[in-house]
Amino acid sequence: MRLLRTPDERFENLPGYDFEPHYIEVDGVRIHYLDEGPREAPPVLLMHGEPSWCYLYRKMVPPLVAAGFRVVAPDLVGFGRSDKPAEREDYSYQRHVDWMRGVVEGLDLQGITMFCQDWGGLIGLRLLAEQMERFTRVVAANTFLPTGEIPLGKAFEQWREHSQTTPVFNIGKIIDKGTVNELAPEVRAAYDAPFPDESYKAGARVFPALVPNTPDDPASAPNKQAWKALYKCQLPFLTAFSDSDPITKGGDMLLRMAIPGCQGQSHTTIEAAGHFLQEDKGEELAQLIIDFVAGSE
Repeated sequence: MRLLRTPDERFENLPGYDFEPHYIEVDGVRIHYLDEGPREAPPVLLMHGEPSWCYLYRKMVPPLVAAGFRVVAPDLVGFGRSDKPAEREDYSYQRHVDWMRGVVEGLDLQGITMFCQDWGGLIGLRLLAEQMERFTRVVAANTFLPTGEIPLGKAFEQWREHSQTTPVFNIGKIIDKGTVNELAPEVRAAYDAPFPDESYKAGARVFPALVPNTPDDPASAPNKQAWKALYKCQLPFLTAFSDSDPITKGGDMLLRMAIPGCQGQSHTTIEAAGHFLQEDKGEELAQLIIDFVAGSE
């Protein structure tokens, strides 16, 4: 597998982002993660999705650390400061799960409060189902765990088509279009930073094509197996979807009906926020996590 590694200077002087990089190797791939706060503190695992990186969590990390948590935010393989396999064929749903499992096990995270959005949920909910003993509670935002048996909707199909056919995959513009508030040019540039040119974007481009949309998809059976565990999950489970995301709209209700740990929780809708609600309402989400932990101990 040929790996690309974004030069460090691409990550210098990014607005609002002043965190030390940390790295762990999983199956020969170097994976970057943020690790802020006391190592002995209860961990909050922040899982990003497509096509962002842990820069998305820059507004949430400081208040979570100030509240006494250890905050771990990995960059998925192919994103951020993590290595980027050069070929689309190098990526699969299962490999992404395996890489992130390697991070959680390598850091030996226990008592995890997980916040997951977009592909952060498609991967994170698989990890939850496999190793529920490592987790204490979950906050799910604008995400889902598809098995290929339910249509993904017109908005997603259009997104998938765009990702596979557009000559230039403009990451910063994509993030900007997925927020309610317009991003400053320097913030859009920060989302472009991990990708010096199109050759670095194989993972970002292929991600939408890895979402199972038929029952015979390779990821369909593992996700069905994961749902068997989630149907029995009693851990406190909170949904915090935004009000302005056409792709995942309604997914919160599916989770609430299916997962026992959702019962009795103070589920909420984040108002005036798009798909990337961490950009629009990062501080509000951090406070939501802090309050959720306090109310479910």
